[in-house]
Amino acid sequence: MRRRPPTALALPAAAALLALCATPAFAVPTTTPVPSPVNPGQPPASAALGPQPLGHAVGDAGGGLAVIRLLPNSQPTGSILPDLSKDLPKQPLAEAGFGLSSAQANTEAYLAYERAIAQASPMGFAVGGNAPQTPGALAQTALPDNPQATTGGLNPPSTPLDALLKVGLLNGSVHARWSDTLGPCVDTIADAQTSLASLSVLNAIPSLPSKPDLTGLINPSSKLDANTAGEVVNSLKSMSAPLSQLGGLLSGKQTEDGKGSLLSLPNTLSSRSVVKLVDIPGSRNKAVQSTSTLQVASVKILAGTPMEIDINVVSQPTLQVTSGGDEKSSSVAYTAPVLQVVQGGKTLGTLDAANPKLDVPVGVPLPGADQLGKLPIIGQLLPNGSAIPDGFKKIDIGVLRLQIAELDKKSQALTGQPFAGYQVGATARLLDLQLLPTDALGLPNLPSALAQVTLGEQVARAAAPTGGVECGSTPGPGGSTTAAPPAPQGSPPLAYTNAAYDTIPLFWTGTAFLLAGVVVVAALPYRRAKRPTKQ
Repeated sequence: MRRRPPTALALPAAAALLALCATPAFAVPTTTPVPSPVNPGQPPASAALGPQPLGHAVGDAGGGLAVIRLLPNSQPTGSILPDLSKDLPKQPLAEAGFGLSSAQANTEAYLAYERAIAQASPMGFAVGGNAPQTPGALAQTALPDNPQATTGGLNPPSTPLDALLKVGLLNGSVHARWSDTLGPCVDTIADAQTSLASLSVLNAIPSLPSKPDLTGLINPSSKLDANTAGEVVNSLKSMSAPLSQLGGLLSGKQTEDGKGSLLSLPNTLSSRSVVKLVDIPGSRNKAVQSTSTLQVASVKILAGTPMEIDINVVSQPTLQVTSGGDEKSSSVAYTAPVLQVVQGGKTLGTLDAANPKLDVPVGVPLPGADQLGKLPIIGQLLPNGSAIPDGFKKIDIGVLRLQIAELDKKSQALTGQPFAGYQVGATARLLDLQLLPTDALGLPNLPSALAQVTLGEQVARAAAPTGGVECGSTPGPGGSTTAAPPAPQGSPPLAYTNAAYDTIPLFWTGTAFLLAGVVVVAALPYRRAKRPTKQ
């Protein structure tokens, strides 16, 4: 029975994907480093025996169904290098990713079972930049090869963000393949899928005050006089709940049906990450291709309220990068999503590559206007579901910003490590929902964004040597195509430790002498000792 892969290897993407999706990285995926000899004359830690694959390939793809960030760009990023922290972009106070899928191929990995990794993880989270490992993932590694995929349910562990979200049933499937002789030249190297039955996030906004009376906290700005600031304070006092619950639109606790959440996905959504080799036109060699796909039906904002906003996903996003070893044979293909934003049967706008951003105002009625149930005003509808009439007095205290795509791609030539060739990488997002404060919400120490939810983060990278990936293997002993490394004369190959060179021959020599002695003793005639005769 095959031993399960160690947890430290099986769960790297649960936390690392949150940073991986931020920008395309161009280093080889992290694996166990090759140990160096202590003494210059010491033999290497290990050496390959038998036929070895000729091809070199590095690629990975990842996807996250949902990522929540609280107070983005508010915390300094630490670094082990002196004076580097001030030059690094700031990070969120807390972030969590759900429904993560990760596929990785790396012929340069030192350990055999790190050459192909497929993983489906329920979640990963980080607080202040610290990302502990999370249990409950599915993982397959190769070598050895896996003829069948592993499937099963994923159980999200408890996190500090449990009060802000509700996660439905999670399922995953992982499949990692590798050939002993051909290496990455298999049908699909790594394939990981994750599906999520439902999700509701941000039942509260912790970065906003949890008390209704903000007297003395809202400071007049250059665009807001003292009288208007006082009117905003009075309006917020009359709301049915504090600002941390958006005046009563959010429940402040987990809900089973998604009601009382800022954003919810009532239907199944899934992500898939695949790394494989594909043909290069006009060449016998292969290219490395990494693909991340998403399937999402619809998204709801403030579900169950008269001001509910429906986001219909008309076109699903697909991110695919291919590297054939040079710029000409490498490419980034991205199918941008098309999202239709609807409120009260009226289309507010369509998000696509040409129009990637849409702002929905969050306002409060000023004194003299009907309070209409003591709730804020979202978009073009009043809390009773009717359209805002002409002359209605309100002031916008925030903005719900919807944004898609944000494709970021980079490429570079590889000169030495891990091989000479070409690498390409890209990241993209299905939908960003940000809650931004306006000048009217003049609270002290407010960041530029109060909260951010990202649906469908995608990342893909691929690297191939110059000329592409060569499929084949070095010949074994007696091969005629390419000369195998000359066999050592005399004794057979020994284990690569210093003592083994002397210990193993001495062991077998002593054993041979011992067996010879047993045979000699057994072959001698047995003579019974004479007993003295009695006189």
